[in-house]
Amino acid sequence: MRIWKRGIIAACVASLLSAAAMAAPIPVRGIVEGFYGTPWTQKDRIDMVKFCGGHGFNAYIYAPKDDPYHRSKWREPYPRKKIKELASLVEEAKKNHVKFIFAISPGMDMHYSFIRGSMDRILMKQKLEAMYRIGIRDFAVFFDDIEEHNGQGQAELLNWLDENFVRQHEGVSPLITVPTEYFFLDMIDGAGTIKPYTKVFSETADSSVLPLYTGNGVVCKGISDGEMTRADELYGRKLGIWWNYPVTDYMEAKLALGPVENLPQKEDIPAIFFNPMKYPEMSKIALATGAVYARDPEGYDPHAAWEQAIREQYGTLAKEMMLFSAHSQHLENNWACVGPPDGEYLRKSMDELWASWPGEASSEEKWDRVRDQLLELAAAVKQLEKKLPEKQLSECRPQLRQLGQMAEADLQALDLMKAVRDGDLKKSKRLTAALEKKLRRIKKGEKRAILSEQTCRAFPQEVLDYANTGKILK
Repeated sequence: MRIWKRGIIAACVASLLSAAAMAAPIPVRGIVEGFYGTPWTQKDRIDMVKFCGGHGFNAYIYAPKDDPYHRSKWREPYPRKKIKELASLVEEAKKNHVKFIFAISPGMDMHYSFIRGSMDRILMKQKLEAMYRIGIRDFAVFFDDIEEHNGQGQAELLNWLDENFVRQHEGVSPLITVPTEYFFLDMIDGAGTIKPYTKVFSETADSSVLPLYTGNGVVCKGISDGEMTRADELYGRKLGIWWNYPVTDYMEAKLALGPVENLPQKEDIPAIFFNPMKYPEMSKIALATGAVYARDPEGYDPHAAWEQAIREQYGTLAKEMMLFSAHSQHLENNWACVGPPDGEYLRKSMDELWASWPGEASSEEKWDRVRDQLLELAAAVKQLEKKLPEKQLSECRPQLRQLGQMAEADLQALDLMKAVRDGDLKKSKRLTAALEKKLRRIKKGEKRAILSEQTCRAFPQEVLDYANTGKILK
């Protein structure tokens, strides 16, 4: 009897410890269809709402930049056909316990004062009431990516909508917004002082309004707990997060197939939304990891969540999809930097090969290791091209083809390394010409597909430099 009681007590303690170890989920968590480019189809959206419900997301913001009635023609009512589509999306969201948040972006030409301002407010209210009639109870007003920085006018519009729409309609949640200065480094000047726009917007907008921000930049490596705290303190309220991964509308030739990472673990975050790519199937890998993060920020393991997402989504092709996806995770240009390094494991092997080449005893073993990894990658690409479902394949075919060509170029580069080391000038000349031709073809393909820039793409050029100079320049 005592042993039985001890077992019950131990089980209860273990359960309590397990619950304590898991941080509270972020209350509002989901995706924001907020990318530039071809909007998703109705079928895509219904499928994504189901995906949200099945992965623990509880919110979906409808905000496609290239829906004219959302942005450029915001004053105009949606056509009847589109209203029916939105209504069916709302019903699907309810079935999946997902908030359907309708967003409108009037900032490009909104008037804030005098008669035209009053007329615009009325038109805005009418637009939201039309959405209310089809069952929407959550709304957002966005002012991002516009020239005019009228913080006073924007905040007063939100307050007017709060008083004349939100509070006048049963069951409507507080408004969500994105300010014009929506990343931290744009909210402060060079001296670290809050800018006039952010100051007046944050002080004027009603305390019930939830602003979203994107971190230190529009697309940045991450948000630390300290950075989140500083942003909250600057704004004088808790901010939600609009996270720009896996969106690639600023680098459309690349797919973001990695996990979300480097997000706050201990901060009290009221809401987080992940902005996907225009490719819904390819977006699901990162989005699934975002769902895991949002349910337990403190216990989140990006790589484990990434592997789990690919296994769930790709089944028997999971190994091949992991090999491919590992080479298309990092996005970087002169203003954006996000995502894990591409092909990190292969890059490490390549660097170890260079460090031993050509004279160390271990160089042959390291050459073989790189070759084996490249052969495995090339085989994975061929398997995916043959066996991926058409929907997924249609979204990543150019990248698969490009990666396959790069793997072939890398294998040629390995042969060139040995020819140079062995002093075989005839073979070196032949392989150099073949590799240069292959690289010209790869460069041409980069108009449609970019991936593995610092690994598979970089290695052939490193070998060509070695062949031309006799020196290892890596």
